[in-house]
Amino acid sequence: MATPKKRTGKASQATRRANWKGTIPATTTCPNCKAVILTHTVCPECGYYKNGFASKKNKEVKAEPAVEKTEVQSEIATKEEVKKTRKPRAKKANTEEKSEEKESE
Repeated sequence: MATPKKRTGKASQATRRANWKGTIPATTTCPNCKAVILTHTVCPECGYYKNGFASKKNKEVKAEPAVEKTEVQSEIATKEEVKKTRKPRAKKANTEEKSEEKESE
């Protein structure tokens, strides 16, 4: 095997590797249960593929069609999601008490 005479520089490596890009896989919705799935694959939720069920274990369980949320329901859902993701705020009372103790000392 051939060995290089000189080391490849960092800039040369970076410019060569700049074209290595990842791609987002193509997705679609399942016509049976409306779940988001990869294209040309069996639905992991209900086992449906093309014109029939590919998986026998999930054949009996048919998912109900997705119910569209009204604007009010979606606003309430997003507010609840935001509340779950927020970090609890620091208590201001404790910081005020500490500052008063330092002043009195």
